[in-house]
Amino acid sequence: VQLQAFGGGLVQAGASLRLSCAASGRTFSNYAVAWFRQAPGKDRDFVATISGTGGSTFTANSVKGRFTISRDNAKNTVYLEMNNLKPEDTAVYYCAAHSNPVLSPSKRNRESETKYDYWGQGTKVTVSS
Repeated sequence: VQLQAFGGGLVQAGASLRLSCAASGRTFSNYAVAWFRQAPGKDRDFVATISGTGGSTFTANSVKGRFTISRDNAKNTVYLEMNNLKPEDTAVYYCAAHSNPVLSPSKRNRESETKYDYWGQGTKVTVSS
């Protein structure tokens, strides 16, 4: 499956953005999808993940209550709705797909970038104070 992330941009603190991850190539509902982000000079961190059906989601504590992951399999797209953005949310955001539509019961596995098989190219989000 090929992934393409888009929707990033430059916004002020407190604003909202919706990122999209468009997929092509395979039956999209066969894949769990996650968002990761990498701030300048830092490691890539888990943000949120969603099962193939969309019935199960997990979100990192750092963004819980502000970010929401969702998907529309009819459009082969996963979304990351980001509200009340903060300067510390500044990063390149990547979407990634796992060849298993069911999310692992292990938090460690769900949040490990090594468990995801396909990656998009990233979209940059900059939040000014």
